[in-house]
Formats: sequence, structure tokens, C-alpha cells
Amino acid sequence: MGGVSTGEAKIYTSRRTTGIVDDKAPRVFENVTSTSALKDFVCTSGTKNKEYIVEATACTVAVLDYDNDGRPDIFLANGSTVNAELGKESPPKSALYRNVGDWKFEDVTARAGVANERWAMGTAVGDYDNDGFADIFVGNYGISRLYRNNGDGTFTDVAEKVGLAVKGWHTGASFGDYDKDGRLDIFIPAYIEFDLQRLPPSPLDVGKGNKTGRNFCQFRGQPVMCGPRGLKGAKDRLFHQKADGTFEEVGDKVGVVDDGNYYGFSSVWVDVDDDRDLDLLVVNDSTAKQLYINKGDGTFEETGYPSGIALNENGREQAGMGLGVGDYDNDGRVDFHITNFSDDSNTLYRNDGDSNFTDISFQAGLGETTIPFLSWGTSFLDFDNDGWKDVIVANGHVYPVVDKFQWGTSLAEQVLLFRNGTPDPKTRQIRFERVGAAPRSGLAESICARGLAIADFDGDGRLDAIINGMDSSPMLLRNLSPQTNNWVEIKFVGDPTKKTPKDAIGTVVFVTTGKLRQRFDITSGAGYASQNEQIAHFGLGPATKIDAVEVIWPNGQTEKIDGFKINTRHKITQR
Repeated sequence: MGGVSTGEAKIYTSRRTTGIVDDKAPRVFENVTSTSALKDFVCTSGTKNKEYIVEATACTVAVLDYDNDGRPDIFLANGSTVNAELGKESPPKSALYRNVGDWKFEDVTARAGVANERWAMGTAVGDYDNDGFADIFVGNYGISRLYRNNGDGTFTDVAEKVGLAVKGWHTGASFGDYDKDGRLDIFIPAYIEFDLQRLPPSPLDVGKGNKTGRNFCQFRGQPVMCGPRGLKGAKDRLFHQKADGTFEEVGDKVGVVDDGNYYGFSSVWVDVDDDRDLDLLVVNDSTAKQLYINKGDGTFEETGYPSGIALNENGREQAGMGLGVGDYDNDGRVDFHITNFSDDSNTLYRNDGDSNFTDISFQAGLGETTIPFLSWGTSFLDFDNDGWKDVIVANGHVYPVVDKFQWGTSLAEQVLLFRNGTPDPKTRQIRFERVGAAPRSGLAESICARGLAIADFDGDGRLDAIINGMDSSPMLLRNLSPQTNNWVEIKFVGDPTKKTPKDAIGTVVFVTTGKLRQRFDITSGAGYASQNEQIAHFGLGPATKIDAVEVIWPNGQTEKIDGFKINTRHKITQR
């Protein structure tokens, strides 16, 4: 199974979120940030005291090959400060790093024109104009941006021109062609109606006599920032792309209404019910998750509660943050891993078919271990290429005060990696096991993480990761797993004349080796308001040949392809 040790039992039962190491564990990931240009980037979001909730949710990341040279590049979304938003100081800048090979990255932000200089809260990638170059949507607190890729190494913000200069607090958007017209549409979740001129109570006001008479918020008896509960939620927005390349808001008209004004964080377009059109999952903080099923006529039905995905197995709303998308049990149906606040577990939803989901977090080994962690970015990834998707989680608290007390949690937290144990031959139940953190490895280090993205940065067939975090440099994790298993990677190019987006978002691909049939969905967004590399990656285990590749294009067309070589990256253009 890839030669990876899961370490000693102590790493499963400890309630700590940092400082846990296993001397017997191999070094699965190496943090190589210090030897790259990324070491000079620091994500700023408010002050280190985190007085207001607006300061606690930024620092996301997107991976995209913006110059089409075959190497994945990195866009690090920066936050801002209250003073910068009020015009009292210069705002921080987001950054684009070009991958020049051999784990070297070049800062091309100024030349590319993507500094943003607004309070970035989320990123999503999609080639909205079908010109063959990836564009970037940045959801901001303030006015969002759509950076159109000019194809020459530069970008132009066209949000106002095309109708996407939305104002408010917008987070983890997702591109997807929900009506199969060949043009990408975009869903943009919203979080809170937050007014800098009318700030909620600050924990720093405690001890100043509380002359305002305001009620303060608490965490375990200590004063902390307020929200989201008690603050007014904001309304999500769905935009349909018209033939002229502009966007019109259609949410209320088509049934994506967000009547409750839930606290939206992450979203994804993906075919949940396998009827060959895209459905929409929205992960909300402290409120129910929403699942909009595409009815195939341009309208949607919200089925979060009847599907079983709105709440956890105990019937409770959770503080949903991040969203992992993948078929972890290789049954042909897409499943979801959703991250939550500390003192609660993350949630694994198994797709049982017919748009029904079951929370199996604790049965699968992803419940107990995650309770002390405050989790954000997450993704399914087959880090050891054994053919079974594993789970990675980026963690970090929101209250700096936790470091002052022995509460079993901390502000900066370790990354969690769970290895998929493959199904029990009798019960078919899959059990994940936490991978031990070897000393001086990436898993042993701590960061106040937010956004996470997965990519094969060096093209060696092993999946790597980039994590953006609060008040620190990012964490660039190089995969060091033994190369004992085989793999294949596939890039898809759609044909807009056949009503498939050029970047093929929404494509579903199945790869069969022997009795093992794996699924991969090409998606936009998800994670925690971040973007993975839009390449299908399959670990093949010991298999030395691929028996079948089946592609379902976004327009519903199916295609079977033969003659695939292993241990290489392929490009499939729609025929």
C-alpha cells in the first residue's frame, strides 16, 4: 500500500492539534517553501488579535496553468485590514507565481496585473470565454474581480464589463455549465452583510469598562470576536452567461434562491445524481448545507434535507468550511468530505445513489481524530497512488486566545493526512487511518491554515499540495511517497462548437484497471474557497496497463479511449 506507515495509536487519540510526531513514520511530505520564492509571501488578514470575523476567513489559493506551458502555477489570494478598507493604509497584494520547473517559482504578479489589492475571500478558475486560457474569479469583501487571461502572460479585470463586479462579502465561487450551452456559468456564495462603519463588539474592548453596554461573545468563557451567529447572512448569487459573454443573475428565477441567507463558504458544480447535468452543493457556516439538483430544464430543486446532506448524522447543523469532492470508495458515485469548527468532527458523506447521502464519518475513521481541529481546506487525493483516494485537511483556529490556555487546541495546527484503508472484503466498509507525522516533515509543522490546493507541481506523478495561512508564508508540500505504484494523469480539452466548455469543467472520467474502476470529476472551486489543478489524476497501484478509459463530456457525449500508456500525462481533445 505505497509503503506508508500509519504510525502509533497515540496519534489517533491525542486531543492536541500541534506538536504531535511519530518517530517511526516516513516523511510523506516535505515543506519546500523556504527554497522557493513563495517564502517572501505573507497573507495578511486584519491584525493578529483578530478582533472581527472579517479578519479570520481569508488566505485562499488557486492552482492553474495560466501560460499553458504544462506546469501548474500558484495564485495566492491575500487578505486586507480594516484600516486599508477605510483608506488609512495601503492594502496587501495577492500574488501569482509562475512555475519554472525544479520547484522554482517566479513572482509575476506585477507583470500579470493580478495584485487584487482588495480583501480576497475566495478563488475559482474557469475559462469563461473559451479562448483556451484559464481565467480567475476572486471573491472579495468589497467588489469581486474576474481576471480575464489575455493569453500573453497578463490579465485584465473584466468583472464590471461582464456583470460580475458583485459587491458584498463573497467567498468560494464555482464555474460550471449548468444548462449545457457550452458557456460557463458561475455560482457565487455570500457570507455576511458586514459593515465596517458599524462593527460588532471587539474582544479588546473587554477591560475598558464596557461603556458601550454591548454584549460580548465568548469561547470557553473568554471574550472573542462575534459571528457569524447573530450577524445577518448574505444572499448567494447564480449568474448565467449569455451568448455575448456577459452574465445575468438568475438565481431566483431558476430555483437557486438561498431563502435563509445562509453563511456561504464553499461550493461546487458536480453531477451528484449521474443524470449528465451539473448539480450544485453549497457548504455553509453554522447553517444547513444546500444541495440544488438540476432538473434538466434550466431549473433546480433544493434537496439538502431530504438528501441527508444538510445536517450531520445527529441531525445538527455544522460550521461548514471546506469541501472535498471525490469517489473515495470507488463505487462510481461522487462523495463529499466537509470540514467544520473545533469541538466538532469533520463529515464524510457517502453517496448511496438516487441523490441520497449517509454521514459515515465515525465509522470511516474521520470523526474522532478531527474533533479538536478547526478545519478549512480539504481534498481527496491518492497520495500513494494505490488506486484509493485519501483525505488531506488544512487546519487553523480563528481565536488567538486559544494559545493562552490548555484547551487541547491551538491557533496554528498540523495538517491532517488520512490514508484510505480500502474496503473490508466482508463488510465493504472503508476505514481511514491518520498518517503519522515524521519529525521535520511537512505533516509535523503547524500553520494557521485556510486555503489548500492539490497539484502535481513537478510532473513526477505524485500529488503535492500548497496551503495558504494566516499571518505567515504558505506551506508548499512536496510528495516524497515511495514511487512503487503506477499512475496516469489526463488533461481534457472540450469543443465549444459541441456545447462543451473549452476547459471541460464538468467532465467525468472513469479509468479501469482489472477489477478496479475509478472516477474523477473535473471541477471548479470547492476545497475551502480554493482551486485544485484541473487535471484528472489516477493512482493505478501495481497495475501495468489500463483496460478502459471512459469519458462523459459536459454536453453528455460519451467517449471510450484505448491505448493509454501508464506513468505519463495525456491530453484528450473532444472528438
